[in-house]
Amino acid sequence: MNKNDTIFIAGHKGLVGSSVLLLLKKKGFKKIIYIDRKKLDLRDYKKVEIFFKKKKVDYMVMAAAKAGGIIANSSNQKDFFLENIEIQNSLLKLALKKKIKRTIYLGTSCIYPKFSKTPITEDSLLTGKLEKTNQCYAIAKIAGIKLCETLYEDHNLDILCLMPTNVYGYNDNFDKVNGHVIPAMISKFIEAKKKKLKFIKLLGTGKPIREFIHSDDLAEAILKCLKVPKRNLQRKFKSKLPMINVGTGQTISISNLSKSIAKFINFKGKIIFDKNFPDGTHKKNLNSKNIYSLGWRPKVKLQEGLKKVIKNRLY
Repeated sequence: MNKNDTIFIAGHKGLVGSSVLLLLKKKGFKKIIYIDRKKLDLRDYKKVEIFFKKKKVDYMVMAAAKAGGIIANSSNQKDFFLENIEIQNSLLKLALKKKIKRTIYLGTSCIYPKFSKTPITEDSLLTGKLEKTNQCYAIAKIAGIKLCETLYEDHNLDILCLMPTNVYGYNDNFDKVNGHVIPAMISKFIEAKKKKLKFIKLLGTGKPIREFIHSDDLAEAILKCLKVPKRNLQRKFKSKLPMINVGTGQTISISNLSKSIAKFINFKGKIIFDKNFPDGTHKKNLNSKNIYSLGWRPKVKLQEGLKKVIKNRLY
């Protein structure tokens, strides 16, 4: 891979895609393709095929997806399933047709069974039942991995599947209801402070344990995987599709996470957890030895990352 190669970022305005775009520009890559979803519906392969008909694409980062928190997932399962399937199918068809040198497929830690032994290894996939609250999203992403596997094994298409832990960052969905835990929580605490509320109510028990990664760290991992020589991957993964967890090794309870966010926002009220809402998987953290063996390490500590994201939202 060199800086004259053309890289297509699908989902360049999203949480991960925006960090990838910023990093590639910072590193001096000039030939980057990205397009607003209002101008190109990635779910429609015919439109994608027409758009790329006369365009050269050397590498592709599949950062486009429909994602959200527990409430968004559980209340809108059809769309989470269909839209992700359609986007994946469309982009992987493009990779095959254009014979793209390397494709990075972004999966999710939701693909792993609810009661996986932690830290979760890549071979835990399809070894047990999924967490019910986001199973349609998870099944869609698993279907994408299986298509990647087929294209890798039967068509010799160079694909890496990355399974990041819970991602947070600047370009997240900060909706209080439909966002992931960190951005939703930040928005709730900011609103509570502005309204001078005496308490704030959060969903669940606060007991689940999670691992979080800043989108800038994930972007660095993606670039590392774009650049690693194919022979190195073949030596490591033999003839199997490279599946690579991307985590930080740092875990925190949702309760302690809420205390950190309250502290950084300077919210002095009481934090109450509504136990009538589901927690999801109790503990979810990843074994990331495969990405570490490629030379990547996370740089952003959770507390520092939270401070920066909160500062960005406040000012």
